[in-house]
Amino acid sequence: MTVLRRPFVRPGNVTAMVVISGLVGAGAGLGAVLLIEAIDGLTELVARLDGLVQVPHLLPLVVIPAALMASWWMTKTFAPEAAGHGVPQILAAITVSGGYIRWLVGPLKLIASAITIGSGGSSGREGPIAQIGAGLGSWVGRRLQLPEGGVIGLVAAGAGAGIAATFNAPIAGMFFAMEVILGSFSVRHLHTVVVATVAGAVVSHSILGEGLTFSVDPHSIGHPTELIAYAVLGLLCVVGGLVFLWSLDFWEEKPDFLRGWRRPLLVSFAVAVPIVFFPEVAGTGQAFIGGLLTGRSGLVWWFLLVLALVKPIVTGATFGARGSGGIFMPSLFIGAAIGSGFAHVLSGVWHFSTIHPEAFALVGMAAVFTAVARAPLTAILIVFEVTGDYGLVLPLMVAAAIAMLVAPRIYPDSAYTKPLSRLGIRVTRGGEIDLLDTVRVGDAMTADPMVARLHTTLAELQGMLDRGRHHGLPVVDADGRLLGVVTVTDVVRAGGPSDQVLVENAMTPKPVTVTPSTTASEALERMAALGVGRIPVVDDGETRNLVGMFRREDAVNAYHRARGAAFRQAAEREHYRLKTRVGSHFFDFVVRDRSLAIGRQVKEVPWPEGCLAVSVVRDGEVLVAQGSTVIHAGDRVTCFGDERMRERLLQRLNPKDGNRG
Repeated sequence: MTVLRRPFVRPGNVTAMVVISGLVGAGAGLGAVLLIEAIDGLTELVARLDGLVQVPHLLPLVVIPAALMASWWMTKTFAPEAAGHGVPQILAAITVSGGYIRWLVGPLKLIASAITIGSGGSSGREGPIAQIGAGLGSWVGRRLQLPEGGVIGLVAAGAGAGIAATFNAPIAGMFFAMEVILGSFSVRHLHTVVVATVAGAVVSHSILGEGLTFSVDPHSIGHPTELIAYAVLGLLCVVGGLVFLWSLDFWEEKPDFLRGWRRPLLVSFAVAVPIVFFPEVAGTGQAFIGGLLTGRSGLVWWFLLVLALVKPIVTGATFGARGSGGIFMPSLFIGAAIGSGFAHVLSGVWHFSTIHPEAFALVGMAAVFTAVARAPLTAILIVFEVTGDYGLVLPLMVAAAIAMLVAPRIYPDSAYTKPLSRLGIRVTRGGEIDLLDTVRVGDAMTADPMVARLHTTLAELQGMLDRGRHHGLPVVDADGRLLGVVTVTDVVRAGGPSDQVLVENAMTPKPVTVTPSTTASEALERMAALGVGRIPVVDDGETRNLVGMFRREDAVNAYHRARGAAFRQAAEREHYRLKTRVGSHFFDFVVRDRSLAIGRQVKEVPWPEGCLAVSVVRDGEVLVAQGSTVIHAGDRVTCFGDERMRERLLQRLNPKDGNRG
């Protein structure tokens, strides 16, 4: 007999979820502290090495390749999903695996990111901390046997707490979790996320001490015309953000021809060589940004714009070499450099007010992050919280809005969703909506319904209702315009079927309606509020033009349609899960003489469970591996599976020399 284990937390127990999310947030805060301290320690160690070598400016040519090789080896060997910038892996876990993140990812992400950033690799620390917090939330949720929605909520809470902890910004952390991770501001997860982000910020603040990430003087708009300048800055930041996105693409895709250790080794020099000439772009760049925000950098405008170009190249190469880190701080670096450089150029020709490069750097930070991450609310709020400056609300909103308007039209994916698009994974938010929210009334309604006229008698109406098995009909005029609704209840109220009473005397005039674009769930809410079983559907543009009727049976059909779509989506998720399964890859082997597969059809070959035959190459021709395809000696067969499947397959098919396949 199967014994069902009771979940630790009962569904709907808000108090327990608040306590659990607080613990997850505190754990994420501790993870942030550990990563920050580890990065600082390794950075100090590298700085000490500078004093021990005779050519310290060439040290990056040794340290960075060695560090990126170490990061690549660790993630490749133990957890490939710990490579990269963290947030895409969180989104993949939510979209594909219901929030499942292996426990090993968090500790490995911490070590790999500390090595990458501490050695001088160009990336940020916020993505790794978010993934560490998300991993902790996933582990806790699964240990407590929470339902999938609860696990996803803790994953988002842990990620938000990581952001809150690393920047000491609980509000921005909350918006990051809701806007970026969950993609909605659902009340269902709000309390979980809020408690976790506050806990994460409190823990990191209590250990690391007081102080904002950046310290800036207050700024404000000197003249209304400055908004024009900030709008132009928004467009420039779109360019900077797109360069960053294109760089991430380039360094991810182009070095694919480099196999094994060659990729991290060779690509790492694309990181190290520019850093030798532009040491400002090494690491997170936080000190450089701080200098721009306080006006202490002393750099000329053209050099700032050069750095704004070099930073995305070096950061893309860092991830291309399989380093670990985040893209948040590099985005802020690019924005600050563009904003400050633009302000220096503008100050020579602007006469309406005094131009402050520090203010433009601040606005540029939010604009570039918006263009890169497509999260304008998070961008604006995190700039507020990490700087403590609330005097630039309008410029921030203008620049972020322009970035959000323009960037997606040129580059549809964000930096967080593009890695998933390469794998064929579409980030959906279906878990947060009613199934009937996915169906429009126009797709489920009864078009061209039976109608009654004003001068139809109630006796005639009753016959129409009986023949059509309806409980009510719309009433229209000669032009098909809706006048009212008449139901069985109206007939009874008027004294029953009669040849003496007309529909116009019994109907309900000016009924509540819906349009084809209304969701089925909203239509049902209106029907429930009115206590009716049907509602007329009118044209979106002409509110009296009847186009159909939406009835209870239509709602049932709509539900089954939505449920079918949900099952298809679940099947797609399982397909993507297998497609992105850790350790799985394409491999091929040559069918040798005396192989057990020779002469058999593909469907007759004893493939190991989970192993999929993809194609057969014979005499230079590529054949799709169908069930009826016959295997010949000398064929090169391509399969998809993990290394154990490969070894098992070769032992089965080539028992004498399987290890040579």
